[in-house]
Amino acid sequence: MNLEYFIAKRLITAKDYKSSISAPIINIAISAIAIGMVMMIVSVATGIGLQNKIREKIAAFNGHIIISNYDNNQSEVTLSPIDKNQDFYPKFNSVSGVSHIQAIASKAGIIRTETAFEGIIFKGVGSDYQWTNIKEYLVSGRLPDLSKKVTPEVVISQFLANRLQLKVGDSFNTFFIKEDQNQLPNIRRFKITGIFNSGFQQFDATYIIGDIRHVQKINKWNSNQIGAFEVFVKDFNKIKETGELVYEKTSSMLDTKTIIEKYGYIFEWLQLFDFNIIVILVVMILVATINMVVALLVLILERTQMIGILKALGANNWSVRKIFLYNAFYLILRGLIWGNGIGISLLLLQQQFGIIKLNPENYYVTQAPVYINLGYILALNLLTVVICALVLLIPSYIVTKISPVKAIRFD
Repeated sequence: MNLEYFIAKRLITAKDYKSSISAPIINIAISAIAIGMVMMIVSVATGIGLQNKIREKIAAFNGHIIISNYDNNQSEVTLSPIDKNQDFYPKFNSVSGVSHIQAIASKAGIIRTETAFEGIIFKGVGSDYQWTNIKEYLVSGRLPDLSKKVTPEVVISQFLANRLQLKVGDSFNTFFIKEDQNQLPNIRRFKITGIFNSGFQQFDATYIIGDIRHVQKINKWNSNQIGAFEVFVKDFNKIKETGELVYEKTSSMLDTKTIIEKYGYIFEWLQLFDFNIIVILVVMILVATINMVVALLVLILERTQMIGILKALGANNWSVRKIFLYNAFYLILRGLIWGNGIGISLLLLQQQFGIIKLNPENYYVTQAPVYINLGYILALNLLTVVICALVLLIPSYIVTKISPVKAIRFD
């Protein structure tokens, strides 16, 4: 039988345990552990969730890696075409980290209605386009059918639809300026089949998505000429390495750029979340350990006579210290159970109902996204337990300084 554990268990279950002088301090320590765990779980889940969601949105409209002419580097629209017939298309088999590749072309234009007009970028896509990335953000209607002849069907953002007072089923004229500004612009009449809302203002205020053959006809390209290739990678954490391999496997006449390079300012901002998460973890663990140290010291002082009696009966210092460490671990466990229960419940509520809303102009999302993963939750619990255990060894050392004679006489 583990004597230290037996005594610690008797102390915890004793009737006078909850009514003792240390009871309020113990409750504060448990609350500190619980609140700290809630804050850590929520901060990690929302921080990683926001990073992942913004990455997904940027990739949905750009892919992870863009292959284009060097002329197109500083422009969102296609300036000169590239040949669709490439060794890496339609399957990029030479790079194992690539999951999909698609051809696109873009053209700047102006939508004109009876009441308003808006400058846009028409993004032309073909049958190889991965619509699943956009489907998630579709709020009404359906996706365009590009399987047959040239279609006027397009999807536009809810932002543009509201500004232009358009809805699903409406048609509108779009004017595309020719390179020779003395000539009349090309006019195309498109029909809205779907409306999306990504919450990413930079894309929602700019893009409409339709048939790539419109861009090819306006620019007088043949069917094998496109604007760029969008490449999707299997593991975003390896995007830099995959981007370098893609660059090596493409022609010297083509340039490749990852979305991290293209939208560097956004990803630099996202990196700040990692720093914020670390700060929160350090502060919360620090607060929890300080409260546990105070609680352990109070427990030791409250049981000074018991310590003296145990030492007089032959118990060594480490044996007595283990009694109080077991007691402390019980308090930590209670705090962790409450903290995990409350923290995970809050995340599930946010995930299901989106209670906390965010301004998309500042955060690129309409509600706080959460990332729930059992791995990081277990890691946070283990980190808390290990750090508390190491720190609590220090105050438990006070047991070695207690004299049995003085302790038994202590009142």
